[in-house]
Amino acid sequence: MAVQARAVRTRRTILETAAAVFDEHGYEAATIAEILSRGTFTKGAVYFHFSSKEALARGVVESQFADLVVPECGTRLQETVTLTLEVARRMREDVLLRAGVRLTIEQGRALGVESGPYVKWIEVLQDLLAAAERNGELLPHARPREIAELVVGSFTGIQLLSQVLTERQDLTARIEVLWRFLLPSIAVPSLIPHLAIG
Repeated sequence: MAVQARAVRTRRTILETAAAVFDEHGYEAATIAEILSRGTFTKGAVYFHFSSKEALARGVVESQFADLVVPECGTRLQETVTLTLEVARRMREDVLLRAGVRLTIEQGRALGVESGPYVKWIEVLQDLLAAAERNGELLPHARPREIAELVVGSFTGIQLLSQVLTERQDLTARIEVLWRFLLPSIAVPSLIPHLAIG
């Protein structure tokens, strides 16, 4: 049991260290040697858990949303908004999330993960929005799948713009603006005053 727990911790440490290198340098410039120089683990430990740099990058991509939990907020629409704001906030401090996003955008096709993280993110939002629809929180024309795809696509573009302009320092504020414009077109009017955007 202790050996297994240690292996899980080692794997997580390797992923976090690799994520920092991928986040700083991108996939092409990152090297196993650089990852090893920053870590407290051996080359054998890296290759025990990951067969190659490509497998390590895939591990980072697959881990980017591993710790994300949908908050309980009372309404499904509020949970949708709060979740996107939480992701925006975490992008500034969570290296696994940042590196996973960078690798998906820059190397997704080469790593064989081009749509996986986007599909997962869309499905989480779609499920929340479908529950919002069942609860009468959405306007009749608002379709959960369309909204989920719009939010994920918009978030992706907004985070790229925020990265270029401010190193994501204003990302949360930019996602708040997205919701200020989007909510009146999808939420029942009686709910809007009760939705917290910021």
